[in-house]
Parts: sequence; structure tokens; C-alpha cells
Amino acid sequence: MNKVTEQTSHYRHLEKMSTDEVLVNINKEDKTVAYAVEKAIPKIGPLVDIIISKMREGGRLFYIGAGTSGRLGILDASECPPTFGVPNDWVIGLIAGGDKAIRKAVEFAEDSPTQAWEDLSKFFINDQDVVIGIAASGTTPYVLGGLKTCREKGVVTGCITCNPDSPLLQHVDFPIEVVVGAEFVTGSTRMKAGTAQKLVLNMISTAVMIGMGRVLDNKMVDMQLSNNKLVDRGTKILKNALQIPYEEAKELLMQNGSVRKAMEKYKSKPGQ
Repeated sequence: MNKVTEQTSHYRHLEKMSTDEVLVNINKEDKTVAYAVEKAIPKIGPLVDIIISKMREGGRLFYIGAGTSGRLGILDASECPPTFGVPNDWVIGLIAGGDKAIRKAVEFAEDSPTQAWEDLSKFFINDQDVVIGIAASGTTPYVLGGLKTCREKGVVTGCITCNPDSPLLQHVDFPIEVVVGAEFVTGSTRMKAGTAQKLVLNMISTAVMIGMGRVLDNKMVDMQLSNNKLVDRGTKILKNALQIPYEEAKELLMQNGSVRKAMEKYKSKPGQ
């Protein structure tokens, strides 16, 4: 298979470029990524809808990937609890090689076609769940094998890949293909391909959480109050929404532990 992600860069002799030339040309390539993602929106929507449907029935969302792709899945999953106040097991990211591979590459971890299913089985994966495989090349054995087995077991599957007509597309229910072309540094898929994957993951998880009622108006009303910045943000949301003084809003927030609960408490008081 001729992988687009492995095509030779459009630029030659990068080592002879000035710093400004390198930065301008990387940026020029990056500008094309959002347009490639835009073309994939018709494929992203149905996957979001099925995830929402499954989650409403108690299902979970899993990401599986290797290397950069696996790290991006873990990043997106780890952001959901603090941002949307959901349990840690609503969205779960798994990477070939286990947690130690988050920081350091684990040699040949991605080459096992059976390991992903073993990793998923530890979470008692079932047909209420959805599994999204992330692989720029669309050929990673860890991801490909995991999705094949999931589909055989009746688990809904999706994928995010940056190669057209890759083997991965043949083994999922909801394929998402974002073809960004050759990388600035030939084959360095942490660049445009990684950016495309991050954009799609942002879209999926945010749209799912909105669909699950975890956003009110345009505010993160269920966010965890885990630092002073977030307490201040929550206080200002309450202050503006309820038209009350800042200190009153902060006291109300701290008493109730979340913006949503504080709003509900305030609005339930007689006379409000």
C-alpha cells in the first residue's frame, strides 16, 4: 500500500533553511489541516450520535492507539473528567505498551495484533461500549487487531486515520479519514496527522459531552474545581448568570461544589 503519510515532503534541504523559513513553511502546511478535517465532518457526526446513544445506556468510549496516536487518545480522555465533571471511566484511553509508553517509546509494542483486545478486556469491554482506533497510517497491528476483534464481539467501532483506503477502514463501523498529505519532515506523523487527529478528538469528545448535557449555554458548568483559576471561572459564571456579587457567587459555589449545583440551589430558593 502506498501510504500518503509516508510521502516525501514538498520541501527539500530543510537543514539549509533559516529558522524563519522553517517556521513559515511548517505553518503553511498546518493551515491545510483544518480544511481536511472539514471534509470529514459528515463521517464524524454519525459516530458522535452513536456514542451519545450508547453512553445514555451506560456505555463508555475507548480510544486505542500507539505512539503519538495513543498519547493523543489518552490526552483527550484525561481531559473529560476535569472539563465536564464526568467519571474517570466514561472515556478511557489505551496505548500500546501500557502507561510507560505515554512518556517513552516501547519497542515493538504496536506490532502485536492481540494486545489491544487483552487491554480492553481488563475493562470488561462489552456491546454497550464504543471503541475508536487512532492510527495515522491505518495499518498499526495493535489498533487493527483490536478493532477486528471488537467488531467480531459486537462492539461498535470507529477509527481516525490519515491514509486513504487503509486496511483500518475495512474493519470499523464508522471510519473517519482525514488525508492531510505529506508531512513537512517526511513521515513525521506527529505533525499534520497528529494535529488532524487532535482536532477530530476534540470535536468528538466535546460534541458527545454537549449531547450528554454536560454544557449549559456555552459554559462548563460541571467542571471540577481543582485549582484557583477554575474556582474563579466558576464564580464569574455564577456572578454573571445569577446577577449576584462576586463574593456571594464564590460562597455559593464553594458550598455546592459545582456551578450547576450552585445554580440549581440558588434558583430553588423562595423568591428566585
